[in-house]
Amino acid sequence: MAEVYGQARPRKRWGRRLLITFIVLLVLLGLIAVVADRLGASFAEQMIGDRVKAQITEQKATSAEPDVSIEGVPFLTQVLKGEYQEIQIRLRDFSGPAGNGETIRMPLLDVRALDVRAPLETLRTRQGDIVAGTITGTGTVDYATLAELSGEDGVKLAEKDGKLAVTAPVKILNQQVTVNGTANLEVAEGNVIRVRFDQVTAEGLPDVPLVQNALNNYAKQLAIDVKVPALPLQLNVEKVQPTAGGLAVTATAKEVPLNGAGG
Repeated sequence: MAEVYGQARPRKRWGRRLLITFIVLLVLLGLIAVVADRLGASFAEQMIGDRVKAQITEQKATSAEPDVSIEGVPFLTQVLKGEYQEIQIRLRDFSGPAGNGETIRMPLLDVRALDVRAPLETLRTRQGDIVAGTITGTGTVDYATLAELSGEDGVKLAEKDGKLAVTAPVKILNQQVTVNGTANLEVAEGNVIRVRFDQVTAEGLPDVPLVQNALNNYAKQLAIDVKVPALPLQLNVEKVQPTAGGLAVTATAKEVPLNGAGG
């Protein structure tokens, strides 16, 4: 019995060594996969960031360096399939020409690309397109900028009950009063936001046709056409919404190359 027991111990040690070696190999392979995953993601993010930066320059706009992030893990699984869950592109301090010598600024233009297709061969050779099925971009134009575009002194804009509200000083019938009103917002062709104040009121004035005509004329003077600067990735303004921080602008696009020509 002693001889049999003596032969069994070396076998147990050898089996334990094999198990430890196998575990170490698994850990190393995991680390290699993680590193390869991150390198692959960084490469694709750089390609997209370079293209977005080039488009911004072409459109005579400016922003901080594009911050591109490919969402979803593992990245390599997405690479092999050639399909990506979501790509985020953050453009901080975005600004661009809005016509008539004006500049529109957005603290952050947040772009989300969904249903992105990028064949492995495209990433390997840099030939071909990385295409997003849908893209949505959101940014905010502050109310001070909008008020300045009105060309009227003392105009203040803010969100009130989900609408764009205005207050402004005006002189009617030799009396200085403060007018109040809300605006209708419309997105027109060419990424133009139309701001129209159809009704304004003022306390302390008689309700007579002469006063009402004066208020209506002032409301027309407050009309603003905001030309949103050309946006990268073929984004077109779809809707606007007053918020506490400013006028929120939402732009969309479909079937857009993220790394190819077009803007």
